[in-house]
Amino acid sequence: MAETLTQIAPSYDPLIDLVVSNGIIDQQQAEELREEHRNTGKPVSKLMTDMGYVSEDDLLSMMAAYQGCEVVDLSVMSPDADVIQCVPASVARMYNVLPVYATAGTITLATSGLIDPHVMDELMFVLTKDVHFVMARENDVRKQVAEYYGDESATVADMLNSLESDLALDTSLNVDDNVDDKSLESAAAAAPVIRFVNLVLYQAVTDRASDIHFEPFEKDFKIRYRVDGALYEMSPPPRRLALPIISRIKVMSGLNIAERRVPQDGRISLTVAGHSVDLRVSCLPTAHGESVVLRVLDRSVVSLDLENVGLPEDVYEIVTMDIEKPNGIFIVTGPTGSGKTTTLYSCLQRINTIDQKLLTAEEPVEYDIDGIVQVQINPGAGNTFGKVLRAFLRQDPDVMMIGEIRDLETAEIAVQASLTGHLVFSTLHTNDASGAVTRLIDMNVAPYLIASTLEAVLGQRLVRTVCLNCKEPYLPDDDTLSRMELKRANVGDRPFFYGRGCTKCNGTGYKGRKGVFEYLRVSDPIRELINERRPTLFIREKARELGMRTMREDAIRNVLDGYTTVDEVLRYT
Repeated sequence: MAETLTQIAPSYDPLIDLVVSNGIIDQQQAEELREEHRNTGKPVSKLMTDMGYVSEDDLLSMMAAYQGCEVVDLSVMSPDADVIQCVPASVARMYNVLPVYATAGTITLATSGLIDPHVMDELMFVLTKDVHFVMARENDVRKQVAEYYGDESATVADMLNSLESDLALDTSLNVDDNVDDKSLESAAAAAPVIRFVNLVLYQAVTDRASDIHFEPFEKDFKIRYRVDGALYEMSPPPRRLALPIISRIKVMSGLNIAERRVPQDGRISLTVAGHSVDLRVSCLPTAHGESVVLRVLDRSVVSLDLENVGLPEDVYEIVTMDIEKPNGIFIVTGPTGSGKTTTLYSCLQRINTIDQKLLTAEEPVEYDIDGIVQVQINPGAGNTFGKVLRAFLRQDPDVMMIGEIRDLETAEIAVQASLTGHLVFSTLHTNDASGAVTRLIDMNVAPYLIASTLEAVLGQRLVRTVCLNCKEPYLPDDDTLSRMELKRANVGDRPFFYGRGCTKCNGTGYKGRKGVFEYLRVSDPIRELINERRPTLFIREKARELGMRTMREDAIRNVLDGYTTVDEVLRYT
């Protein structure tokens, strides 16, 4: 669809309807496109050209005719400097638009997708001009935006400078905790605030951030991104903008901006610079205002194919067999943020066929997957895990996913479902795979029930990978090897690697993350130990005898293969 920022419905895309009405594709091909868009997060226009349904130029002509505008060739155009200055860099990047003509009261923008009416209204408001559009190739728009608006790192500094000048001019932005609701709404809807929030979201998506933290303190207002598991702070905006900025986010997520005393949760669906992005919003009242955290769920970054989870080849082969069993319990375990949900979704995607009924109970639903009935848990409305799971058993399911086994009630229903011929997927928060058995016993689940229903436990962690741009080899010393419990003979002359730090990895030496895994298959010898209530250590050692590779051993293999560093392995395993 349009490479712009707009609230979108997950299954509706006007571009698909336009192409169908023009006779380019039929309804079956349209459904395939929608499914591919949901699974990959790629823009529909890109999928159409990749699948060979239509060329980019023909698609542009079709969109231009539909919208009553013309197609231009940006590669032979050079907008004047004063025209470029009519649109701030953050707006051009966020909406992927390039100004090409301007008069006193109007501006013409080049874009590569269908124009959403909400976006048009927002641009007219932010730019304080009437807005007209022309169509151009997406790569040309991106290239020219990058050329005319320079280095992205300057954007935040420019925006903060313009915010300061806007604050001096616009007194409505200077609000405090005692402000009335109407003044707060107008401050949240001010053009500088909208531009700044859009920039923060744009920057987070382009930096592959998993979370954005807005944190008001007594004298500061901090904004931090979590990238590859570590938090980085961006240049802070003025403290007095905390309330308008947080209110803007609450407006976008449909929350009550007047309620600042109780926690609230919401959700925003956007397309940011061509990426379909879901943002889960959590507001928490603190001593100095509301702290807001946005969890970024970018479908174009997260692949829900089991092949792309990063399982070692031998583990992948066993997992693909185990998840096709007719009944039993399959658990993925690890701390928060270790990729458990992504792995579970990937398993469900693999077995999501027309002859299987799949149900999930989640708090909250993270990704919408076509063909799976997904239920949001809402304890406040009485929709608890226990109540939903009991209802599931009356829905004739083949496979059930429980977001997390967190108490005896949930565990008992999982066991009951497994015993009555269902395959059950779930997660647990334990340090390793063998610890899952002990956790279930601690919940007072009878050991004989665990032994008869538990099929496998996959333990996982995410470790940061060395930045390929600044990767450097070195030979480890004896102290490093002893910390890793390795002998010189095991390593020989193989080098280890570290990242020197560069602009591409923000000086950290790391870019991206990779899973490390251990897979405990519950075979008969393990079942005997469970029935005997043996502690975690005994189960782990027996599993190793039977061929299980521990997370530490899998992580060491990644160090020897040059993917990660010693520090990461010692930190996470």
